[in-house]
Amino acid sequence: MCKRLGIYGGSFDPIHIGHLVMAEMARQECELNKVLFIPAGNPPHKTNRQLAPSLERYDMVQLAIEGNPYFEVSSIEIEREGKSFTIDTLKGLREIYSGSWEFWLIIGMDSLLEIRTWRNAADIAKICKLAVYPRPGYSLDEHGKEVEALQHELGVQIAFVQGPLIEISSTGIRQRIRAGKSIRYLVPEPVEYYIQEHSLYR
Repeated sequence: MCKRLGIYGGSFDPIHIGHLVMAEMARQECELNKVLFIPAGNPPHKTNRQLAPSLERYDMVQLAIEGNPYFEVSSIEIEREGKSFTIDTLKGLREIYSGSWEFWLIIGMDSLLEIRTWRNAADIAKICKLAVYPRPGYSLDEHGKEVEALQHELGVQIAFVQGPLIEISSTGIRQRIRAGKSIRYLVPEPVEYYIQEHSLYR
């Protein structure tokens, strides 16, 4: 029987409660055996600002997922030189995980609507299925026709994950830190302490 691997990439700058809820809801609804968090090395869509160092973002993910036996973190993109494209990551993971693993890419509804702009989108659709989580302002009712067109064009299988809409963003957390405001309960406690200890986002 096929095992299912959830693949959840992002800058995680920093990882927050919303990321963890999204991963857990996708894990349960799509019956994933494992969710692999992949902090981006050099993401192509984030060229307008400097990310926190990749190893520190990796450490924060590691701290955030401790205690959940279904969650793991991978350094596959951090170790790769150049831009981090999803297609390259999926091909790299296929070399690690045998064909007995079915790949499920966990993304938000906003990312789904942009997937045509991703490098080799048609190849991504052949390698994995999509677990799509709702986002504030992006309802299936509103974007149903676009999604149908995408499914027809790319031939991709999509599962729409049901879960709470969480309006927490890494951008908002960084802004709060710079303003000297509390981020308690927005990030896991060990991540909050790590940010303080390493003076991140000041």
